[in-house]
Amino acid sequence: MNSTYAIEVNGLTKSFGDQTAVQDLHLQIEHGQIFGLLGHNGAGKSTTIDCILGTQTASAGTIHLLGADPIKDRKHLFQKVGVQFQENAFQLGLKVNELCEITHSLYKNPLDWKEKLAEFGLESKAKKTITDLSGGERQKLCILLAMMGNPEVIFLDELTTGLDPVARRDIWKTLKQLNAAGVTIFLTSHFMDEVEQLCDRIVILKNGRPITSGTVAEVIEASDAKNMDEAFLKLIGEDIL
Repeated sequence: MNSTYAIEVNGLTKSFGDQTAVQDLHLQIEHGQIFGLLGHNGAGKSTTIDCILGTQTASAGTIHLLGADPIKDRKHLFQKVGVQFQENAFQLGLKVNELCEITHSLYKNPLDWKEKLAEFGLESKAKKTITDLSGGERQKLCILLAMMGNPEVIFLDELTTGLDPVARRDIWKTLKQLNAAGVTIFLTSHFMDEVEQLCDRIVILKNGRPITSGTVAEVIEASDAKNMDEAFLKLIGEDIL
């Protein structure tokens, strides 16, 4: 199931009744890229991810994830794709090492989670529950769990929301290391400094429709903006103070 692209989306449309969440979206994300899907809440970002992962069925269009159909080939893709779950997806009271052991058991070719805990600076937290961790530690753990199957592609949705600047930069460093190892990263973010630091290419959605795409530098230049914050506000039609 080899493919030129890690993710290829052609004409994705997703409607819920008479409401269209995503309309005519095209994406071609190369292997080894960090790709950012941007837009305000309700712009269609999470719906797009759900369709790419096969947890929602597209109303129209075609999707290939690592050259495979995300619905028909879900079992195959499970071993190759990592997804960041929010902490509230985990059973309350489970310890970090228990979460790691459970997740480890799901994969054929898992990473050494004890080694990764040490790499992430979480080794001393192994016997703590997830609620005992700081915000940055919880997010690092969620990324570690998403990495557990040694994936080729990883999806991260608003991964640094609520974190302090030091914790955010620690997460950025982790993602750059992951990407340097060849992992394709698909992320959403409301932080444009994060987008500037991490993303090779971006697409901005407004009301479910793509309004621009390219590298960060290309989008800034085309918008006649000074930085990504200003470009984003201009493109989605918000006033700049």
